[in-house]
Amino acid sequence: MTATVAARSAFELDGLPQLAPYQDQPRQLPAGTVGKDAYLRLGFARRGRRTELIDLHRRAPLLVQQALYFDEGMPDLPCVFMISTSGGILQGDRYAVEVTLEPGAQAHVTTQAATKIQQMDANYATMTQDFTLHEGSYLEFLPDPTIPYRNSRYAARTRLRVAADATALHAEIVLAGRKHHGGGELFAYDLYSASIHGSRLDGPELFAENLVVQPASWPMASPAVMGPFHVLANVVLMTPPDVATRVAAQAPVGYAGDGDGRTACGVSALPNDAGLIVKVLGMETEPVRARVRDIWALVRREVTGHEVPANFSWR
Repeated sequence: MTATVAARSAFELDGLPQLAPYQDQPRQLPAGTVGKDAYLRLGFARRGRRTELIDLHRRAPLLVQQALYFDEGMPDLPCVFMISTSGGILQGDRYAVEVTLEPGAQAHVTTQAATKIQQMDANYATMTQDFTLHEGSYLEFLPDPTIPYRNSRYAARTRLRVAADATALHAEIVLAGRKHHGGGELFAYDLYSASIHGSRLDGPELFAENLVVQPASWPMASPAVMGPFHVLANVVLMTPPDVATRVAAQAPVGYAGDGDGRTACGVSALPNDAGLIVKVLGMETEPVRARVRDIWALVRREVTGHEVPANFSWR
């Protein structure tokens, strides 16, 4: 994907009907201008036993410095942190991210901190993400949680193009807002829209999911929506059918914990033998992250035979 194509990709969501009420321009800078049209391209290739980051193109405010090799469970696995040089995602921002894994490559991609979608009084922000995994490759995409602030408007589109024998683990954790800010800020954002689409390389679409949340139009505490919970994790696993079967059989489904530590987890098969989708609900962030970590550890073990290292202790 060239920078020109990526720039078009960053603006592809502007026609979404849910964004129609927010077409006014910010007073500071027009939408998508310099400094508000971030682009990041990452390319990974196998070099002997190790996978290396061989292609890196970045445009502020998105930044990647280099691949690090600190995972004790998989010391040849490059770990890459996506960094934002701004104070979060701002009104008028248009972001585009592309990640490609060549045959046999393996990579772990995350963020340096939570993604904060800042309060808005004009326009909106968008993010497009394109992941391409060639034969036998393996990707862990595990960013820190997303926090939509009051009156924020945000739309994202993720596309997974995954070879039949490759594995892509894509996880998102979305908070209800700044729950512990002041007197609490729960579901005070205007719009959170996120879609994810999966296909084989150069093949037809296998599945699609579209989440559109407009808290002012629908009570989020309804039993069929979030109920009593404030944190949602959406985990998509595209993987061969035999791996999906083993993961589903061991997934930590059901309720766990109590009080603010309680979580609920469910797993479903994706259409067309594409893999699995896992939903986790919780009251607070850390218990949900722990359940996602359990799923991550299970997937890594089943796909690579390696373990996820224990959490680093600051004590």
